[in-house]
This record gives sequence, C-alpha cells and structure tokens, in this order.
Amino acid sequence: MREFKRLTPYREALKLLLDDLNEIGETEEVPLEEALGRVLAEDIVSPIDSPPFDRSAVDGYALRAEDTFPAREYSPVELRVVDEIVAGEESKAKVEPGTAVKLMTGSKMPEGANAVLMQEMAEREGDVIRVLRPVAPGQNVAFAGEDVKKGEVILRKGQVLRPQDLALLKSVGFRTVKVRRKPRVGIIVTGDELIEEFDEEALKAGKILESNSVMLKGLVRQYFGEPVFYGVVPDNEDAIRNAIERAKAENDLVLVTGGSAFGDRDFAHRFVNLLFHGTTIKPGRPIGYGERVFIMSGYPVAVFAQFHLYVKHALAKLVGARNYEVRVKATLTDRIPSQLGRHEFVKVWYEDGKARPIRKKGSGIISSLVESNGYVEIPEDSEGYLEGEEVWVTLY
Repeated sequence: MREFKRLTPYREALKLLLDDLNEIGETEEVPLEEALGRVLAEDIVSPIDSPPFDRSAVDGYALRAEDTFPAREYSPVELRVVDEIVAGEESKAKVEPGTAVKLMTGSKMPEGANAVLMQEMAEREGDVIRVLRPVAPGQNVAFAGEDVKKGEVILRKGQVLRPQDLALLKSVGFRTVKVRRKPRVGIIVTGDELIEEFDEEALKAGKILESNSVMLKGLVRQYFGEPVFYGVVPDNEDAIRNAIERAKAENDLVLVTGGSAFGDRDFAHRFVNLLFHGTTIKPGRPIGYGERVFIMSGYPVAVFAQFHLYVKHALAKLVGARNYEVRVKATLTDRIPSQLGRHEFVKVWYEDGKARPIRKKGSGIISSLVESNGYVEIPEDSEGYLEGEEVWVTLY
C-alpha cells in the first residue's frame, strides 16, 4: 500500500480547512423552546429594564430606612402598617414617615419607600410593627435594571444558546430568536464488510455491524448541524463516486468514512480535489479534505478523533459559533508519552480536577470512547506529559 508523501501538520491542515469555508448567510426565526444549542445570528439588545421596577428581594415591610436608624432590640421603633400587597400587586399607599407597607418577595416597591425590613426583624401587633434592627437605604431592594438595562447588548452574535440564555431572553420579552440555519451534513459510510442490521450468520462469515453513522449523526447534531445519511455504500468506484457527487450537491459538508488510505479498494479520496490528505494527528492520520468533503477513516475511534479535531471546527465556522468548546484545567494521574511529529488525541476521564488517561488502545475500540469524557491534545513539538502535570482537557 502506498504511503503518504507528506503529512500536513495539524494546525496547517486546520487553517487550510477553515480558510476554505465561508459562514452560512441564511438565518431563521425559531421559538425559544426550539432554540437550545442553536447559534445566534445577531446581537440581542434588551428592549426593557429587568426588573422593570424597583422590587422587594424578601418578604417583609417596605419603609423609609431613616425611620429605622434608632431601632434596637431593647428599644424598638414602632411603625404603622398602611397597606399589604402580594407579588404582582401595586400598593396605592405612599410610605410617609412612621409608616410601612407589608409586601412579598418580588412585589413592586411602594412610593416613598427606600428599603425593606425582613419580616423576621419585626414584631407585629395589629397594624403596628416594632422594628428590632435598623436597615440601610437600598437594603433588600432589587432595583430596576439591576439585571439588565434597556438598550444593553445581552447576548452576542455567535453565542451557542444555553438554557440560561433562553431564560434571559424570555425575561425581557422575547418569544422567538434569529439563529443561523443548520448546516446540512451528508454522511456516507463505505465498506463491503459492513452490515446495518444484526445478522448472526453474516457476522460469523466476517461481516461487521456498522456504527459510524449513528455516532456521526449524534456528533453533527451536537455541533450545530443536520445530518443526512446516505446509507452504507459498497466498495465500488461508481457507487462511491455517485454517492459523493449527490451528497456534495445536497449538503453544506460531506463526511465519508472508509477509503481514506491507499489500499486497492480505497476509492473515496480519488473523487475529490483534496487540499490535504494525510495529517500528523493520531489516531486518524489518513484524513483528507477538499470541496467541502471529508474523507475519513473507517475505524470509529479514529473517526471520533477526526471529527473533534477537524469537523466540529468546520461546523462552527459555517455557523459563526463562538465559545463552543468546554475546556478545563486538570492534573494528570499518569504520564502520557508521545512521539515528536505527532499531534495526539488522548482520551481521558476528567473528574474533580484530575484527568485519568484511558489506556485502551486501538482505533476500533469503541468502549475506550465510552469510558472517557474528554480529551487532551499533545502537539507535534512535545514528547508527552508527566504524571502530576497540569493540562487542558476538552470535554465532549
């Protein structure tokens, strides 16, 4: 089998890939309930203050703080309660010197009041409360615009929307939000040895249950895309050529698994003008890219690594996503050796600030992916990391 004449360094290949892609211009308006994980297409400006009025942060009594300054447990100050309201109601009373209004958490502050006394700090008898401790002006009050001010940019274009982002949008009156169209991603799995349904006799005869498609569908959905599966294509030149041409015409990106090396039946890479073919990553060295098509390995672990090191960045470029990776610092529980010239994708289990390398090897060992929840990258100019060394872990 012919070897690669040159392995493109990882960062060089990634730059070639990203420079080849342009952001998708199309947007769509979706309800907030359907916007989780979508990418904002524009900056969001709040149309209102939030909260829209000064409100109580506790259950208690709205009053003038200065009326409470002399209060002590042995010498309480007496105030007259002139109104009682619950959240959602507005008091018609004005708080004059020597008076207070009973209210609940979230209630609008009545006119004249500048503080709230927690109800535990008062003794009540009829319409009179005895204030046991003083409060300061503004104490226990959430002021208008304290959370968000009218005209403030609250979310930036490119934000990957999280549940808390949707709550913020809802709190200032949004029902829908403009997001980038999901990229369509064609998935083609190649290989004569692959079957899609369980068949015990076929497995005994040398067939293998195909698993790349369901993994790639999930990864594509996780990273902003809409997968389109074209089925398992046999190792036939015409069949693979036709599948790739159709997928190219119908999608923003195409992922082809199998056929990335130089074996006699590795056809996929022959039908694409590749910007690079063969890079320094491990696992997944034979990856190729060109014409918005990725020619990937057939082995699931290598496919998983190729997706995280290349494809997810391509999808993020298409939708203009920012901050789409979660990276944490961790201390290695064991050493990770590497060879100079390799950019290694090392599976780890991250927990409580520590990263434990997964020792299961092999590009077909899917259980090694299940037993990990993140990865460490070792660049080409490093011979690895030592036990106890601090590293960055990218979480799946």
